[in-house]
Amino acid sequence: MIELSTFKKIMNENEERLPLLTLDEFFEGNTAEDSIAPNQCDYGRPSLAELWEFLQKIEELSNIAWVRIALHNDTDIVEYDGEEQLELWGDTIVVCTCVQASELEELMKCQWLCSDGAEECDISDLDALFSCRPPVPEGFQCFEIVWD
Repeated sequence: MIELSTFKKIMNENEERLPLLTLDEFFEGNTAEDSIAPNQCDYGRPSLAELWEFLQKIEELSNIAWVRIALHNDTDIVEYDGEEQLELWGDTIVVCTCVQASELEELMKCQWLCSDGAEECDISDLDALFSCRPPVPEGFQCFEIVWD
């Protein structure tokens, strides 16, 4: 999971816009099963470990430029026993690809993810809400894999 100090630095340097996290930044060491798609957590959505492994394979495909986790605005720094801790809440999976939505939904196994599918995102809207977006190659576009 992204280090608290790194998260704070990114937030401070980017007008408090939440970062789009790499797969490792979101999943590594994250044991909170309800930290992404909480409404699907106990109703068929794969475990965090399965999701992480699957997304790593997706990111390696030639028609995928990158995969990121968009954080929900409930992501927060909380205090437990006098110590600050970062609570990550994933909202969507952002995929930069050259395929169309219907093909991406098949690649992403949206039914297996218990997802509602892929929605194209406007890059300027994405940048208004989030920081740390990698470049989008020519001929590629971004989609969000959404729940609810």
